[in-house]
Amino acid sequence: MSEFKGTPHNRAKLGDIAKTVLMPGDPLRAKFIADTFLKDVKQFNNVRGMLGFTGTYKGVPVSVMGSGMGMPSIGIYSYELYKFYGVENIIRVGTAGAMKEDLALFDVVLVDGSYSQSTYAKCAYGYEEDVQKPSEELNSAIEKAAAALGKKVTKGYISSSDTFYSDPDVKREPCKYDLLCAEMESFALFANARYLGKKAACILTISDSIVLKQETTAEQRQTAFVDMMEIALDAAISL
Repeated sequence: MSEFKGTPHNRAKLGDIAKTVLMPGDPLRAKFIADTFLKDVKQFNNVRGMLGFTGTYKGVPVSVMGSGMGMPSIGIYSYELYKFYGVENIIRVGTAGAMKEDLALFDVVLVDGSYSQSTYAKCAYGYEEDVQKPSEELNSAIEKAAAALGKKVTKGYISSSDTFYSDPDVKREPCKYDLLCAEMESFALFANARYLGKKAACILTISDSIVLKQETTAEQRQTAFVDMMEIALDAAISL
């Protein structure tokens, strides 16, 4: 049997990656999490600049790796982690645009359902539903971690879109769900986890407000979302 030499997108060896992975979109945010919160850190990937690290948090092994932007990108990276590296849990730690006036910049949202018009789940797995769901077990762990830290999270359905830029005049089907915010990855992550029998969750920090026309800076998006990171890490070590 030949030695496993990684995938086209990940040079890690078997055993390099923990069973639970935090997955921000930005690889530099993955590096920030590793540098700031983890001990005994080892980098396991830099292919295409998609950085991945494993270390310990409060004595428990945890990995963190970037996913890139959009469903095709997180679709590749999360699939490989689940399928080839024995990862059981992925918690996406991302940013989102608020679709509600009562969500302020830096508020934390826990995704209870990811709505999308994307064909990702249908093309990949034949799933027809327009909502993909996270793991109830992971969501419960995240809620317990937030409560123990005294940090507020708002739980609900969100929009997961294929497009960041679009023509405002294009007619779209009305959405039947009450959506808190918008991002671009969780629908594919949840579909992958569902297909492979793994667990996935998504916790988001509001980085801009679509309704109030407010936004954070690029530096803040990379480093300032500490509440979300601490919640996700405490949840990760409880699994």
